[in-house]
Amino acid sequence: MKKILLGFIAIGLLTFVGCGTSITDADGNTYTSVVIGEQEWMVENLRTTKYADGTPIPNVTDSNQWRDLKTGAWCNYENDSSQYEATYGKLYNWNAIKTCELCPTGWRVPTYEEWNVLEDYLTVSGHARKEGTALKAASGWDKNGNGTDAYGWVGLSSGYRAGYGNFASIGYVGHFWSSSEFNTKNAHSFCLLNSCDIVFRSTENKNFGFSVRCIKD
Repeated sequence: MKKILLGFIAIGLLTFVGCGTSITDADGNTYTSVVIGEQEWMVENLRTTKYADGTPIPNVTDSNQWRDLKTGAWCNYENDSSQYEATYGKLYNWNAIKTCELCPTGWRVPTYEEWNVLEDYLTVSGHARKEGTALKAASGWDKNGNGTDAYGWVGLSSGYRAGYGNFASIGYVGHFWSSSEFNTKNAHSFCLLNSCDIVFRSTENKNFGFSVRCIKD
């Protein structure tokens, strides 16, 4: 009975928060959120050009500069804001995340453990071995890779920017940073693929440009 009651509570929160919560970043961009289990996530990928304190984040378009960066930066996929930004948001290197100021006030980039909590919740909620499918958007993925978007998380195939500055895999891959460092060169990330039902964990070079989803403090 307790599990059933908690299920009804979670459904109620999902409906309320998904329809009513609005978050604003330092640029004035607005986002909505969704509750999954005990976590509240932004529904859209982050697209701010400023840290929460108003400090500008450099937009680095040159591949050589991107490769050599030791500080935070963002870019649009293929450096084309008109085609990609509204749908996919921006791509950030991990140095922008380690500032702890990337997300709007009251929100943060999720840790490795918080990503695991999300995946574990999906597993015990009937999506074992199909957690990625439950998170992926119901449209926009190539090669029949669409998901069910079972919780309104709207996981997007936003591609990525490699450490050497080249762009790849839009339509096929959605790659998301965690705030957790693996070592001096790499950090933990999570990945959705068009061809797979599961969520992949990986450790990637901090100079890669990935999407960011914020979680509520």
